[in-house]
Amino acid sequence: MKRKGCLVVISGFSGAGKGTIVKKLMKQYEGEYALSVSMTTRQPRPGEVDGREYFFVTKERFEQEIASNGLLEYAGYVDNYYGTPRKYVEEKMAEGKDVILEIEVQGAKQIKQIFPEAVLLFVTTPSAEILKERLVGRGTESEEKIAQRLLQAATREAPAIPDYDYLIVNDELDECIAHVRSVIESARSAPMRRRDFVAQFMKDLRSFAEREARKPEQV
Repeated sequence: MKRKGCLVVISGFSGAGKGTIVKKLMKQYEGEYALSVSMTTRQPRPGEVDGREYFFVTKERFEQEIASNGLLEYAGYVDNYYGTPRKYVEEKMAEGKDVILEIEVQGAKQIKQIFPEAVLLFVTTPSAEILKERLVGRGTESEEKIAQRLLQAATREAPAIPDYDYLIVNDELDECIAHVRSVIESARSAPMRRRDFVAQFMKDLRSFAEREARKPEQV
């Protein structure tokens, strides 16, 4: 029986490196995962391409997608919308691909409600001090925006960490990617994520048992 894909949600603090982890994971294990490209109303950062990092749309377009049930989940974050197009995720899972979603904590909560078998990973830096250093070091945002992100991390994201299945500490990048990979591989084998296989196996086993029971006893 063809295995249905596993849904992997990766969230984390802005600046913790979750985007880098996802890119490296997709490159190192090309063809094994399907990356769901999120939709957002924020402006592209230098080097970002529409349809690759995100689908960049207007707030009006995003709200149309909400109204038409075209999003699997969505959330507001620092004055912008982020969401996951529904069709792509469902198609890739049906094909047996493990689908990776890089989304915020509010969206992750929605995903868990829809797909209880989803694997939730939260990425953090080794310390709060290092988190601030990485945000400043990116050089892409004002001090005001960095302050907003730190406040968001403290009041909204950190309290959600206990709701996740795994905590990923991004200290040394290669070790971090290996950890994420091992988590996904282990999660694939959980019975709750192989329900179709278990159901078919039980059905076949009952059928064999019933046929054996109907056979005449040998003297």
